[in-house]
Amino acid sequence: MTLFRQIYTLLFALFLLVMASLGYVLFTEIQSFLNKQMESDLNNTSNSLGIMLVPYLEAGDVASAETQINVIFEGGYYQEIKLTWLVDGKQQVWQNPMSIEGVPQWFIDLDLFDSIGQDTTITSSWLQLARLEIIAHPGLGYHELWRTMTNAAMVFSLLFLIAIILARVGLFWILKPLNHIAEHAQEIANKKFGIKMSLPKTRELASVVQAFNSMSEQLKQIFNSLDDEVEELRKKNLVDQVSQLPNRQYMMGRISGWLSEPKSGALIIAKMDWLKEVHSKYGYQVRDETIALLSQKMQQHLEIEAPSVIARIAAYEFAFIITSSEHEQTRKYLQTLIRTINQEISKAGCKPNSDFALGIAERKGHMSVSDILAQADNAQQKALQAKKIFHWFESTEKQLFTREQWRQHLSEAIKHNTFKFKWQPILHNDTDSVQQRELYCQLELDGKKIVASQFMPYIELLSLGSALDKCLIETVNNKALLTRNLEPIAINLTFESINDLEFHQWLDQLLRTSALKTRLCFDIPEAAVYSNPDACEALCNIIRRYGAHFGIDHFGRQFGSMSYLQGLRPSYVKLDQSFAYYGEHAHSSELCRALINVAKGLDIEVIVTGIEESSQLERFTPLKTHAYMGYISPPIDIQF
Repeated sequence: MTLFRQIYTLLFALFLLVMASLGYVLFTEIQSFLNKQMESDLNNTSNSLGIMLVPYLEAGDVASAETQINVIFEGGYYQEIKLTWLVDGKQQVWQNPMSIEGVPQWFIDLDLFDSIGQDTTITSSWLQLARLEIIAHPGLGYHELWRTMTNAAMVFSLLFLIAIILARVGLFWILKPLNHIAEHAQEIANKKFGIKMSLPKTRELASVVQAFNSMSEQLKQIFNSLDDEVEELRKKNLVDQVSQLPNRQYMMGRISGWLSEPKSGALIIAKMDWLKEVHSKYGYQVRDETIALLSQKMQQHLEIEAPSVIARIAAYEFAFIITSSEHEQTRKYLQTLIRTINQEISKAGCKPNSDFALGIAERKGHMSVSDILAQADNAQQKALQAKKIFHWFESTEKQLFTREQWRQHLSEAIKHNTFKFKWQPILHNDTDSVQQRELYCQLELDGKKIVASQFMPYIELLSLGSALDKCLIETVNNKALLTRNLEPIAINLTFESINDLEFHQWLDQLLRTSALKTRLCFDIPEAAVYSNPDACEALCNIIRRYGAHFGIDHFGRQFGSMSYLQGLRPSYVKLDQSFAYYGEHAHSSELCRALINVAKGLDIEVIVTGIEESSQLERFTPLKTHAYMGYISPPIDIQF
């Protein structure tokens, strides 16, 4: 029971006790007063009637005596009057039935008033004439007592109602600071720091509020220090200090993650020998300033063409991952890159279109890191040999379908739900039991299986992401996949779905009617959180409202603050699989540890991805993560 209810109940009971005590005192006092009043009235009536009857009793006038008694009997509350003539023993009796108007019978049956009688002998000098017996009627007492108590009950009820309302309002106002303290304490328990409370006027509560504010501020500083530690470790291990671009280590891990995802795009490796000339003419300081300026311009101009990752991988070499693009878009990106390099070459006083070479390798089918690096490097070497500024690696692999054919095949597959499905178990570190299952899909066209890495790039290019996500979620719901196992099912959401308001409304309706919504999990890529935080927050609120769960995918991939975790409050994060690659380097474990500590400090489960061998998993054991996934436990076909 809440403190408010406890105090409210206590006041309620005390008020009832006071009202009952006052009612009891009032009841007994009125009852006693009415008893005395009836006794006094009976004495007066007996004396006055005895005096009035003397002349008629002496004369033996029975009729006149009856007339006098009738006048008294009918004008007062008397139950019985009995007149006994002592001369001849004649007896006259007047009786009134025990019925009282306006008073309920149950109240009369309580016998609150005892029978009151008066026995008087009427005399004339020394001669006894008659005996007069009068019994009072309790109707007056019952009537007055009932009327008084009902009026008092109405007054008490009105006062009770007013007191209860005032007590509720007063208690709410008095305990309002305490409620704020309780809410603030709950926020701290949920790892929401930094929200200061205003000091209440109540002296005792003010010191408590001050203590909570101080504790919240200290916890916020601890979290910020962890966040700052992550940033420092990133700069130390993954950022080139001259260009402020990612370094070779980050690029290698990023390529590995990119190739494991269903993406398209290309890798460009650039060799900038003209920077050597700048170094020889002006010294290393001017060279470093030129590199920094070149990096800024490339980031500024290339991001407009296509999403990409730019890294400085050697003193005079840069690498560019175009993470999602078709051939034509890659060509435009290349033209912009060449134009940007030539502008900076001219500013440095060197000859444009010389002393640099670009090698371009497009992603085709399933490729390893060594495959695409070798292709890009081979293309760059051919550009140098031919004294050209760029060269495309010529792949012999043919494209499966044209863009329009992909549109037709994918639209038909989504419309008729002809996808084949797999799920990959995510295992607990300690028990190897399944924590959740991540859902994958693939197509079968012309008797050939087409994996997601082949068609997902076209899902994005053709803006079919929301339609595909709806198809997958409906499959989970309609095919009763959640009833096959007790573990939740995780679904990767596309960028289009996250930014699509219509998809938000559709998901809201589906979760509202779903019986097993608490077993649904949705993976949101970290890049989407940084690109559109408002849309992510709106979608996460819908998911959380109905008891479903969501997590952050590719956690730690983006350069930026981890403070978004406090606002979104995901149930879990999936560490970017590039960290499985980084794990081979001892200094990278510091960054992994810092990232994991940030999440664990907010009670968020950490899932390691990209685990292929037991040795990789062992490197994460000291970091105390919660679960892991990868081809150490490969996906399993789902049979319908």
